[in-house]
Amino acid sequence: MDPDVSVADVADWWATGIIRMAPGVVELRGTPVQELIGSRSFVETIWLLVRGDAPSPREAALLEAAMVASVDHGPHAPSIAIARMTATCGVGLNNAIASGVNALGDSHGGAGEQCAGLLSEIVARGLDSTAEVVAEYRQRSKYLPGFGHRFHPRDPRRDPLLGLVEQAVADGVVAGEHLRAAQAVERLLNEGRSKPVPMNIDGATAVIYAELGFPPPLARGLFVLSRSVGILAHAWEEMTQGRRNKGPIPPSILPTRLGS
Repeated sequence: MDPDVSVADVADWWATGIIRMAPGVVELRGTPVQELIGSRSFVETIWLLVRGDAPSPREAALLEAAMVASVDHGPHAPSIAIARMTATCGVGLNNAIASGVNALGDSHGGAGEQCAGLLSEIVARGLDSTAEVVAEYRQRSKYLPGFGHRFHPRDPRRDPLLGLVEQAVADGVVAGEHLRAAQAVERLLNEGRSKPVPMNIDGATAVIYAELGFPPPLARGLFVLSRSVGILAHAWEEMTQGRRNKGPIPPSILPTRLGS
């Protein structure tokens, strides 16, 4: 080691407020882990590590609802399909999970973060800015994150989640600003339309994460944690079925050849 680098320099290099580790000691945000075991839920522990404090029971319930709603959407989702294919390639379960998680990007997995950012912009500028903010967003992308669904005419996860938020607003648990922003966007999108464009799971969970005070990037991070459960379940199911080298299409179907 460089003689000019002290032990304290090395310790400071990895300074963290998340955990304290010492022989016989594991403290998470200052709380001994043995006090958390059996007394805090997994969701409460996620909040503690990410935020540094404890959620109220109602805040924890909202966060849990959002994460439960996002756990899986079947092999139509590229992350699930990739995990299942990887699981047949002779790798470990962790490799299959990591492969699925690594597919969660801006187009698949990022809409919650993007919608939270959209709603936060409307909240910052006022509800009267809804049409303006939406127009600005559409100049950058033809897709408006959090609204409409390529598969569901009306996302079955929308109403239960928004119902919980509405009750939380009524009870003073959250302020409701992001909920009102999302509803304003939904009304704008459906003006003069015969076929509705309702909020989807990404929009509903974005409302919850934003109402709970999570910055937009954490909306994606929390979605990744949630979807990892489905990825794990599908990878394990595929491993137990004994197939090898499963590709994206059955062997009897050959891809169309492009060119002459």
